[in-house]
Amino acid sequence: MNYTAPSQEVDPKVIFPFELDTFQLDAIASLNAGSSVVVCAPTGSGKTLIGEYAIYRALARGKRVFYTTPLKALSNQKLRDFREKFGHDQVGLLTGDASINREAPILVMTTEIFRNMLYGTPIGQVGISLVDVDAVVLDECHYMNDRQRGTVWEESIIYCPREVQLVALSATVANSDQLTDWLNQVHGPTDLIYSDFRPVPLQFHFGNTKGLFPLLNDSGNKINPRLMQKKKRRSDGDKGRNGRPEAPSIAFTLSQLSSRDMLPAIYFIFSRRGCDKAVAEVGDIWLVNPDEAYQLRVQIDDFLNRNPDAGRSGQIAPLYRGIAAHHAGILPAWKVLVEELFQQGLIKVVFATETLAAGINMPARTTVISSLSKRTDTGHRLLNASEFLQMAGRAGRRGMDEQGHVVTLQTPFEGAKEAAYLGTSEPDPLVSQFSPSYGMVLNLLQTHTLDQAKELIERSFGQYLANLHLRPQYEYIDELRRQLEETQAQIDAVGENEIAVYEKLRQRLKAEKQLLKTLQEQAVITRQEEIRMMLGFAMSGTLVSLKGKNIVVSTPVIATIVAKSAGASGASPYLVCLGRDNRWYVATTADVVDLYGELPRIDIPPDLIPPPELAIKPGQTWRGDGSTVVLTSQIPEPDPSLHIAPEVREQLARVAAVQAQIEAHPLHQSGNVSAIFKRKNRLTEIATELEELEAAVEQQSQRHWEEFVNLIDILQHFQCLDNLVPTQLGQIAAAIRGENELWLGLALHSGELDNLDPHFLAATVSALVTETPRPDSFVRYDLSQEIDDAWSRLRNIRRSLLKVQYRHGVALPVGLENRYINIIALVEQWALGAEWVSLCENTTLDEGDVVRILRRTLDLLSQIPHVPYLSQALYSNARRAVQLIDRFPVNEVVE
Repeated sequence: MNYTAPSQEVDPKVIFPFELDTFQLDAIASLNAGSSVVVCAPTGSGKTLIGEYAIYRALARGKRVFYTTPLKALSNQKLRDFREKFGHDQVGLLTGDASINREAPILVMTTEIFRNMLYGTPIGQVGISLVDVDAVVLDECHYMNDRQRGTVWEESIIYCPREVQLVALSATVANSDQLTDWLNQVHGPTDLIYSDFRPVPLQFHFGNTKGLFPLLNDSGNKINPRLMQKKKRRSDGDKGRNGRPEAPSIAFTLSQLSSRDMLPAIYFIFSRRGCDKAVAEVGDIWLVNPDEAYQLRVQIDDFLNRNPDAGRSGQIAPLYRGIAAHHAGILPAWKVLVEELFQQGLIKVVFATETLAAGINMPARTTVISSLSKRTDTGHRLLNASEFLQMAGRAGRRGMDEQGHVVTLQTPFEGAKEAAYLGTSEPDPLVSQFSPSYGMVLNLLQTHTLDQAKELIERSFGQYLANLHLRPQYEYIDELRRQLEETQAQIDAVGENEIAVYEKLRQRLKAEKQLLKTLQEQAVITRQEEIRMMLGFAMSGTLVSLKGKNIVVSTPVIATIVAKSAGASGASPYLVCLGRDNRWYVATTADVVDLYGELPRIDIPPDLIPPPELAIKPGQTWRGDGSTVVLTSQIPEPDPSLHIAPEVREQLARVAAVQAQIEAHPLHQSGNVSAIFKRKNRLTEIATELEELEAAVEQQSQRHWEEFVNLIDILQHFQCLDNLVPTQLGQIAAAIRGENELWLGLALHSGELDNLDPHFLAATVSALVTETPRPDSFVRYDLSQEIDDAWSRLRNIRRSLLKVQYRHGVALPVGLENRYINIIALVEQWALGAEWVSLCENTTLDEGDVVRILRRTLDLLSQIPHVPYLSQALYSNARRAVQLIDRFPVNEVVE
């Protein structure tokens, strides 16, 4: 239907002839009140309707709306949807590859394109590109979490003029209130519209080799107790190799879904190869009825007639039966066909990587999540809650299903416990991926002072979150400063001179005690040597003090030697002693800690012999009897100071003298000594902690600005800035959009590409922007000498930039690694007119990867004619190279 714009404000009840949910009405009310909105609601809950209302409203006012999406494929989908809803002429498209009807009142674009448009105007002002724009819809705003591209959303919000309303549509996140508060601060009045209501509720299932079972309990907040019991009773028959649980087969799982009327389904598998293998495994199964099979055949045959080279090898026959794969390695045109057929309900199962969960409108009755962990750059890890919920949220078609189904499967490594944990988890919070780039620095400095640029950087969501995160530290810093002042005041109340004198006495006492300890240790060694010598002459009745390895007591035992017994071969004699505690002991000379030869010996009766129960072995002991009581009572308690060495006595006196001086000091007598020195120690601790914390907070709070300054230093090194104003080279880099604008600017400015023929230029440009492929990737084509020479001349620039970036802690990519340079031979052959099938047969890369390389090349080539200060030859060759490359299936055909 074509939409005719009314001449006045629109009534949502007229536009939408059905009952709206509360959150939709609230969002519309906020927009009508002049506020921007952050709409957080589950996938499939109807968020897009709010964006559509903003379009209706703008058209009624004679204004425009920009509708931004994170993906080109999603932009193309929105173009088709909006053309059907509002009319073909009312809608335009801007992506890196396409510009269609760009003056239309409804302009769909990728978020990067919107950010790039804002770069051309002083931030916050309405430039030419935003004239008459009433609102900007930021669809899939939770893409701010995307590690590589999330910064684009932050920049778009920061740079967007306050006069333009923002409609931020996001899946549910844990900190939607923080996102809204940030928009309030950096853009203007913004309302949070939050809903956790799903029009089509989800039911969670767990699948194993026995079938499908409810995953959660009746309340939906914990694991189904039957699954826990089942786990305990698991028999050996449920286990696969290595004793681990066995995963159900794909065919078995599909049969379960089909028998329960749970198709169509998106079956998530976290690898391209896994998706293709799954299609091959079940490709002979028919999942469609005869009528659906006929419709499939008509549409697939029409597609193949129009695009004979676009058929996905090994997947054409399964597609006729309602089975398909969808991942980044597949030709985009084939993926679009799969999406359209799935939307019509003709495909019953699509095996997809998780990228399908991000925005493409492919509603399913069921989603199957084949594994709860995935491989990352740092190894395998469990899915996080947002990843799980994003995939689960694709289940349940509004207006078609009463209930959506989410099926998690047993694997050898994860089971019902992990599935229930994710199924009951709350969404993760949005985090900032804000990261300055060379392009950001150059574009800001073209229209802003350094102070203005810093202010803009400090308005990022990352800075907002950092300030929130650091708020407790700031409060703690204030508390430490208060404690520092208070403690210093308490110390100042006591005379500093008195404290200094007292502290010297304390230090002197410490030194005297240390010397005393040393002298005592030396005296012990000397005394032990004397004892060993004296023991050789010791007779019965000699008094000794026992404690050692064999005589294990807490305090030495005073005893008299009763007898000596021959020890083991070559060892000292054993000493049979009777202690003051009326116990017999068998000791060695090593157990004698002192010997009192100067004291009278005890008279040992000649008939006194040890009891027969006492074994003559070191460490043996036995209680005495009545006959020994009289004897042990005669054993005296020697004076402890009897054997103190003279030098030790002198040192003891010195220690006592210093101790007396301390005790006579007024500070000691005041009774506050301990408190005062605790305060002094605490003062030092507080000062150290405060200094470290302030440094850490400063580093964290200025992280983004430090990154910005590092990029300025690098740009100045390469003469892109003169007194912080972009030079000619700086303006070249500023005009380019890429992952490393400085690298691209240096390469284009170098002149090394000026005279390359178009097909050579295309391949060399590809090397500037191509990502490093998998290590096992290769092509069978040889690279032309002209391209190899051109790349060789650029290597010095690349090497120099890498070194400078490394010194400044910057890790932005700098083109293709040299060892993979042969990959770009594909681009040369394509530019020379190679057939698509032949091209793909001569590389291990997937078709989707080849298209991605060619499209990235095409994107930079198409930018070159618009970059200032380059040679006319380069402009001309770039245009011709675009013509050579921009053909099916590389070109993005938007019908």
